[in-house]
Amino acid sequence: MPRTPSTMVDLHTIAPEFSLPDSAGQMHGLQDAAGAPAVLVAFICNHCPFVTHIADQLSDMARGWTKDGLAIFAIMSNDVETHPADHPDKMATESEARSYTFPYLFDEDQSVAKAFGAACTPDFFLFDAERRLVYRGQFCDSRPGGEEPVTGADLDTAVEAVLEDRPVPSEQRSSLGCNIKWKPGNEPTD
Repeated sequence: MPRTPSTMVDLHTIAPEFSLPDSAGQMHGLQDAAGAPAVLVAFICNHCPFVTHIADQLSDMARGWTKDGLAIFAIMSNDVETHPADHPDKMATESEARSYTFPYLFDEDQSVAKAFGAACTPDFFLFDAERRLVYRGQFCDSRPGGEEPVTGADLDTAVEAVLEDRPVPSEQRSSLGCNIKWKPGNEPTD
């Protein structure tokens, strides 16, 4: 299966503002995280085998992280015309099936994915209290069909560090996954 790496946006980049609907039409955005010591934005989708490989572990870990104060937003930016499995109605089903405790948002015009520099699913962006990027990259070393167990170790180490007000490790590995399914003519340009 094709593997697209994350773009590894420059650390210390300020989190882009966004306001997106969940599958019920309720709007969520960075302003909802006011006062949170850190924010995680995860670009995911329903159909990608790289996402489905880690989704249950992400859901489990997210419950603990949110208890510790982390604000989490998941964003789906794929073109639902070409990938109907990612339609908002199916996002609601996926969110319920995985017991997501965070908002799962629809970026219909793909502007938020572009603003973040998201390239693949899954793609993770962790911001500190000042909303500066401190981690971008992989969940862990596990990939579909591989022998490595799904641990979430890379992201968990970064989350723990930022929540404890410690430096996040500077050695960060790019996420690998399915490319974001851009609408025709909407592909980002370098």
